[in-house]
Amino acid sequence: MWIFVTLFAAACQAMRTAHQKTLSQEQGFLHATMARSLYGLPLVTLYLFVCWFALGSISFPLAWQFVGYATVCAIAQVFATYLMLRVFQSGSFALGTLLAKTEAVLAALIGIPLLHHSLSFMAWMGIVLGVFGALVMSIRLENLRHAHKDLSLIAGLGSGFCFAITSVTASLASHSLEGSIITSAGATLWYVLALQSVILCTIQIVLMKDLNAPINRSVKLSCKVGILSSLGSIGWFTGFALVNPALVKTLGQAEILGTLYLSKRRFNERITSQQWFGGVMILGSVVLVTMATI
Repeated sequence: MWIFVTLFAAACQAMRTAHQKTLSQEQGFLHATMARSLYGLPLVTLYLFVCWFALGSISFPLAWQFVGYATVCAIAQVFATYLMLRVFQSGSFALGTLLAKTEAVLAALIGIPLLHHSLSFMAWMGIVLGVFGALVMSIRLENLRHAHKDLSLIAGLGSGFCFAITSVTASLASHSLEGSIITSAGATLWYVLALQSVILCTIQIVLMKDLNAPINRSVKLSCKVGILSSLGSIGWFTGFALVNPALVKTLGQAEILGTLYLSKRRFNERITSQQWFGGVMILGSVVLVTMATI
């Protein structure tokens, strides 16, 4: 099941990220970051109700622990999204998405002491191959010696680190609840989006001195971002609750195929042979991780 929901999440995220880049160009980083949570919250609320009554309710034996993990998850995801959108300003659509893919190996490293998940040799090979593939696709070889000065690289890696924290804390929050694990994942996602909506809407209203700022700017495009984001997040959070988040994010590298397509068709970005080679490496990592878990 986790393979299906992860591939579904990856497909939704590829489309959402493309729309989010356009939205950030039209309305700025803050609104583009906020739209994914505020406009996605209604659909996630409906999803949680369906899970609660169809799959089983949940209880909160350690409510303080759930709130702590979920709060860290919400804040880390905001920073991750913001940093990725910053990369779009200084780099390309493909660069921003690909650099964030370092989250797979970071999630594995962070998750070992916190989640106590063990990984097979084949799974580790798949994770490492996927990260190298993402780096091959996104870094220009002639600029490697100046990489430490590249703000796009720094922001992209920072985004990957924050996404890794998001993955691990989402899993921890879901497992701190008792009852249906699918409903637990839905409850975690709902709390994360609700908290993000409150924080980001408040910031936007204060900065723009307009109470209607979050809901009257590029509404149609914001809705697309919110719906695609909520569908993708449902898949991601469900996957995080079912298996090691590092495996979920590695399989989710399949999103890069969508990234390459959208980079070429939507933003007219040239795809180099180096990027195609990196894409083959990432496909290989997806195969390895899938084989290691079947």
